[in-house]
Amino acid sequence: MGEQENRWREFGSIVVRLTHGQDITREEAKECWRQICEEEQTDLQQGGFMGALQAKGATPEEVAGTFEALYEYDTLKVEVDTPKPLIDNCGTGADTLKTLNISTGAAIIGAALGLYVVRHAARAISSNCGAVDVVEAFGVNVESAPELPKKSIENAGICVWNAFLPSVHPKTLARVLSQIRFGSAINLVGPLLNPTMPEYKVMGVPNREMIDIEVRTLKELGFKRAFVMHGLDDVSGKGMDEVSTLGTTHVAELKEDGSIDTYEIVPEDFKIKRGTFEELASTRDVQSDAMALLRVLSGRDTGPRADIVCLNTAPLLTVMGEAEDLKMGVEMARQAIGDGRALEKLRDWVTWQNETPEDGLPLLEAMMAKL
Repeated sequence: MGEQENRWREFGSIVVRLTHGQDITREEAKECWRQICEEEQTDLQQGGFMGALQAKGATPEEVAGTFEALYEYDTLKVEVDTPKPLIDNCGTGADTLKTLNISTGAAIIGAALGLYVVRHAARAISSNCGAVDVVEAFGVNVESAPELPKKSIENAGICVWNAFLPSVHPKTLARVLSQIRFGSAINLVGPLLNPTMPEYKVMGVPNREMIDIEVRTLKELGFKRAFVMHGLDDVSGKGMDEVSTLGTTHVAELKEDGSIDTYEIVPEDFKIKRGTFEELASTRDVQSDAMALLRVLSGRDTGPRADIVCLNTAPLLTVMGEAEDLKMGVEMARQAIGDGRALEKLRDWVTWQNETPEDGLPLLEAMMAKL
C-alpha cells in the first residue's frame, strides 16, 4: 500500500473509534485536524470524522486539539499595541432562538466603556443575520485584513476579523463552515481562532451541555478569565447563545486562579422585566436588524431589546474588572447609551475600520437619518 492509502486507513480507524464512542487524545485530534487543514484526506473522510466526533460528543481535550491545529495551520497571527488586554465576546451560533445581533451591541457598548474588544465573527450561517453582516451595514469594512482591523482596535478600541476572509483563515474555516449544516467541534473553536488572540472571553454556546466543555477548553487553552453561558426562553424551552431576558441563564465562569464557578441567573436579578422572543427576534433582513440595533445604541429604543443588549454587556465588564458585578455592569451599559458614548463608539469604529472615514460614515449617517 502507498503512503496515501496508509494515511487514509489510519484516519479511518480513528473515525471508527469515534463511532464506537471512544475518546481520542488531544494529540490525535490535532493531527486529524491538521490533515483536514492540509486536505490530506478526502472530503468524505473529513466529513465522516467531523460527524463521528460530533455524534460521540467532543471532550475538552479533543476540542483543545482542534483549536491547536486550526490556530497553527489556518489562522493569521497579528500583534497589536493596546494599553489594556483584549477581550472577545463572539459566541458559537447554532442556537435555536434567532435574535437580533445582541453580542455586537454589547461589544460596542463595552468598547464605549473603555474595553478593547477584538471580535472574530462571521457572516450568517446558522443565524439569519451574522455579526459581520450587521456591522458591514453600519459601514465597517469587513473585507480587508489585516491592516484595517489592526488599525481599528488600536485607535477605536474595537474591531472585527471576518472569519470567512482567505487572508484570515486561508485553508479550512470558511471552507468547512460553508459546506456543513450541522454543529461540530469547529463551532466550539471557531470563535476562539482570533488573529489578535485575546486572554479574556465571553462566549455563548448553543445548549447547556456545551457550557462545561467550553469553559474547561478555555481553561485548557490558558485563557485568564472567561464567562460561558446558555440562556433559555422559559416559555418555549428553547435556547440562545446569550444571557437571556426570557428566562434562566446557565453560567460557568473561569476565574483568574483557575477555579470555575457555575450558577444561574434570571432577568429579575437585574430588575429587568421578562420579554418575549417575538420582541427580540431577528427580522431575517440585515438592514432591518442593523436598524433595530442602531435604535438601541442611539437610545431611541429603551425596551426589551435594550434590556438584553445591556445585560449582555455586563459580563464583558465584570470579566475585565471594570464592574464589581453584573448588576453594576447593566447600569454602566445603560449610562453609556444614555449619554451618547455607545453611538459615538460606533462612529469611531466606522471611522477607523475603513481606508478613509468617508468610505463608511455616509452609510451610518444615512441610517441615522432614518431613525
